[in-house]
Amino acid sequence: MEPELSATPVTMRRNRDRDRFELFSADDEAFIGFLAYRQTESGALELQHTIISEEYSRRGFARTLVTLALNEIRAEGGTIVPQCTYVQDYLERFPQYADLVSAK
Repeated sequence: MEPELSATPVTMRRNRDRDRFELFSADDEAFIGFLAYRQTESGALELQHTIISEEYSRRGFARTLVTLALNEIRAEGGTIVPQCTYVQDYLERFPQYADLVSAK
């Protein structure tokens, strides 16, 4: 089963200065939320927490953000350490991303 993305067009950017993936409306007018991370010594990204602005909550934006971030991490050949409970639950629902979890 593939994760269903938000019907609202969005843009995700990795903000390396702030160590997070950020989600915006497609026109870049509205900041929707972010997925914070910390890079571990092994190079894996420790996904720490997913925050969605209250006015966008419960509309699939967290799932969209995590999906887009994991797809980007996979494309870069990276791995993750899922500390965020939302990401942990996501990985249970969508096991096709389990290969991204770091062995360390």
